[in-house]
Amino acid sequence: MAPSSLADIISALPEGDGWGPPTVTDTTLNGVPYAPFSKGDKLGRMADWTADSKDSRDGRGGRQQYNRNYRDQQIYGAGSNAIFTAPVAEADENTFSVVSRETTKTRYGRGAVFSRGRGQRGGRQDTRGGRNQAQRGRGGSQGYGYDSRGGRNAPRGRRFGWKDYDKPTRNRDASINIKPDWQLLEEIDFNRLAKLNLDGDDGEDMDGYGFLYYYDRSFDKQPVKAAERRLVPLDRATYNVTTSSDPVIQELADKDEATIFATDSILSMLMCSTRSIYPWDLVIAKQGNKIFLDKRDNATLDMVTVNENAADAPAEASDGNKDGINQPAALAEEATYINHNFANQVVLENESRKVEMAHENPFYNASDETEPPASKAYKYRRFDLSTSEEDPMYLIVRTELDAVQKNAISGDDQFVTVKALNEFDNKAQGSGGALDWRTKLVSQRGAVVATEMKNNSVKLARWTVQSILSKADVMKLGFVSRANPKSNDKHVILGVIGWKPKDFANQMNLSLSNGWGIVRTIADMCLNRGDGKFVLVKDPNKSILRLYEVPAGSFDEEGEEEAVAETIAEED
Repeated sequence: MAPSSLADIISALPEGDGWGPPTVTDTTLNGVPYAPFSKGDKLGRMADWTADSKDSRDGRGGRQQYNRNYRDQQIYGAGSNAIFTAPVAEADENTFSVVSRETTKTRYGRGAVFSRGRGQRGGRQDTRGGRNQAQRGRGGSQGYGYDSRGGRNAPRGRRFGWKDYDKPTRNRDASINIKPDWQLLEEIDFNRLAKLNLDGDDGEDMDGYGFLYYYDRSFDKQPVKAAERRLVPLDRATYNVTTSSDPVIQELADKDEATIFATDSILSMLMCSTRSIYPWDLVIAKQGNKIFLDKRDNATLDMVTVNENAADAPAEASDGNKDGINQPAALAEEATYINHNFANQVVLENESRKVEMAHENPFYNASDETEPPASKAYKYRRFDLSTSEEDPMYLIVRTELDAVQKNAISGDDQFVTVKALNEFDNKAQGSGGALDWRTKLVSQRGAVVATEMKNNSVKLARWTVQSILSKADVMKLGFVSRANPKSNDKHVILGVIGWKPKDFANQMNLSLSNGWGIVRTIADMCLNRGDGKFVLVKDPNKSILRLYEVPAGSFDEEGEEEAVAETIAEED
């Protein structure tokens, strides 16, 4: 019989009785088998035969393995590789190894890589290219998970740095409790506020009250090392009266001199709101066609914050900060105390040499006060916020000045505002990478100031705006540090630096036009509503401002409740 060809043999086979698995329509496309895939898969590769075996077999795992698997899940068909993977017994898989992974001791010779200083650099060792390379970490100890820089083999645990995307967020409490009967009118994020712009004028003086002592220029001199001046607490009567309680503003409002009334502290907070991190709130009262920007009693607005804008701001006790004097509330109280006493100490209290304003201090009453009044002048100034001649709008703000000095060239009097920056502990958590002022303030003054601009952006911006609003010629910044970093009750004055407010604003990239735009926008929102009270609240954890309309007498009821509670406590 003649040998048959292969084609004849195949053709002689009965139909339906072929070799191999039966053909099903679930995984075939025009008779060609294919791997099922999702519509979300990316068409990157036709097939990947190594995704499930390589990373799990070479023992590297960890973050690299996670990245590979995550990447491969996005590739076409990567989720169905198991369909084409041959079954392997688990016992054989666990015992299989291409080469021995036991570490071997190598002699110090050619090919060895040594660590350079800072202790022995231990850690995992790889056999790459015949080289015994120690992992670069900082820590002499071994057997620990991470070192202080996020590497391996050091005992102090992980420290969050600029690469730490998984740093836990801090949840701060709101500055005021939002009640259910408050109506939310507007919610504005800082990105929208930063785009506002309104050109304002330089302002005009309406009236002046109080008096000013002359500034002591000896504080401008570089202090002798180990002989710094102590910060001396001085009892002087100072006042922080809110807008609606100011008798002068009430008188100006009765004369219809302006539409918007505020104090420099409240107005500067609103104008610099886009730089703020901590929560705060303002009370806005609309009476007829007038707007009064107020604050609550003992509001957070009155406190001087410390390192509010630092990348790693001072932590609360709930965040694990066990150092009580370096918590935000304690630092704010310390900074407020320093500013109050520093402004009183740097003036020469001489009754025969002081500059009197047109009127006496409107808040000081000699019969009621036991302390002498502080050197303070209140200037009521008016600014034009009109957008057109048909719709005039003016703002009156009560500004403050702290001292006066003679111009070194012309001999004319110059108005001065006095503020103080304080250093608590440049090595403590929350210091924001600040330099040691005792050693760097003289030699690296620019670096010290630049760091403070970064860590205290909103505080310095508010002080600059207040100085510009009052038309001060010079803004004096004192640098005050703790005598002992572990104690917050004794301080020393390390130096004083003076700037022209507008020059300092340019250095900080501070835009007054943006601030005026924010004020006009908030005022228009309230003017479009009926008479009543509004509360502007900064969200404690987000860059958002919220405007609420509150029932009439909301804050009066709170004051009455507190008074009743105090009366009950006294009776008990």
